Amino acid sequence: MEQASWVPSSVDLDRPSAARMYDYYLGGSHNFAVDREAAKSVEQIFPGMSGAARANRSFLRRAVRYLLEQGIDQFLDLGSGIPTVGNVHEIVQQANPLAKVVYADVEPVAVAHSTALLADNAQASAIQADLRDPASVLEHDEVKRMIDFDRPVGLLMVAVLHFVPDDDDPGSAIARYREALAPGSHIAISHASWDGISAEGIEGGEQVNAIYRKTDSPLVLRSGAEITAFFEGLDVAEPGVVPLAEWRPDSDDAYISAYAGVGRKP
Repeated sequence: MEQASWVPSSVDLDRPSAARMYDYYLGGSHNFAVDREAAKSVEQIFPGMSGAARANRSFLRRAVRYLLEQGIDQFLDLGSGIPTVGNVHEIVQQANPLAKVVYADVEPVAVAHSTALLADNAQASAIQADLRDPASVLEHDEVKRMIDFDRPVGLLMVAVLHFVPDDDDPGSAIARYREALAPGSHIAISHASWDGISAEGIEGGEQVNAIYRKTDSPLVLRSGAEITAFFEGLDVAEPGVVPLAEWRPDSDDAYISAYAGVGRKP
């Protein structure tokens, strides 16, 4: 397959990407045939995947607006994905044009498009880094230039931790980020779960897992208790760690088997 001029040379066009599949679910155009084929296979098993992606974006919007209400004016979005409608910097800078946003993602297409999108935006930038390696994010020159860790930060981990396997110890990574944040900072998380899924659904979930194992980011669903444990050391905002659609709803989002919450560092 010929590599388009805008595609980073490091991209493997023969292997689907979870980030580009997510872009497809959201109706984006920054995905390739191999991504669409994998995504359509998932949709045959779970026809609601596009609705689930939109529900996560809706939670992201609600969480960011909540953080703005708490006075947060700098945001670090981990596993930010490929730019689409309702990006964090758009939401943030409508409310506060001076607020800063840094996107971090390991997917080169996501970073390339984010960088192009933000070329004329001095208050937002994007870096390529792996959230599983907190030092690669926290010590990145651009992050240190943009984010003042002596002041509260809004750390976003939306629909990304279910791509971090237990072997990579996501709890320890979150703890490292939490330690780096100033008191008054907030961490927002949404995460897919097995809870409430029928036996038939679990069987379908195993098929979906098999598809994602072919990507760069195998899928790892966790229980509500496991997801709640990610908020250790934080004061969890009302209504707590709850089903995603129940976190401060402001629209009729589709129900998905996922949990969401926002915690404040005391």
